[in-house]
Amino acid sequence: MSRIGRKPVSLPQGVSVSYTVEQLEVKGPKGTLSRKIAQGISFSQEENSVNVQRSNDSPNQRACHGLMRALLANMVQGVSKGFEKKLQIIGVGYKADVKGNVLVMNLGYSHQIKYPVPKGMQISVDKGTEISVKGIDKEQVGQVSAEIRGFRPPDSYKGKGVRYLGEHVRLKAGKSGQ
Repeated sequence: MSRIGRKPVSLPQGVSVSYTVEQLEVKGPKGTLSRKIAQGISFSQEENSVNVQRSNDSPNQRACHGLMRALLANMVQGVSKGFEKKLQIIGVGYKADVKGNVLVMNLGYSHQIKYPVPKGMQISVDKGTEISVKGIDKEQVGQVSAEIRGFRPPDSYKGKGVRYLGEHVRLKAGKSGQ
């Protein structure tokens, strides 16, 4: 059995899980998430936990077993606590601001970059250089953070650009003078 797949997922107070043959739905205080279930995977619910089972031991089923358990655990954490990623802007004149439902960034280009905030996400800016991306879907939080970072990835010579908070960028040595 999968080491991850056989662990039960504990349900915090106020979180409920419902499932059919094709759809898994998790409801909690922060919202509702749903996901399609892989074929051959089934769920059994006890008092405060949910177990994931697979129908056979084929390699594909074993892979889906651990995957569906991890996705379920992320959905439960998302609707109860939520997810957050922080980004940091480094560079002279580089800054960001949220205007209405649009993230506006000055990243050293001749124009401002306007990024519309996706539905279900919250983006806030502290001190003009720290961006916080929050949401209940872990996959969407990571994707939005990666898109924002992609507008100006960290430069390998000066380190300027958008990076994750705590990300270490290895700087290259510049030209060496004779």
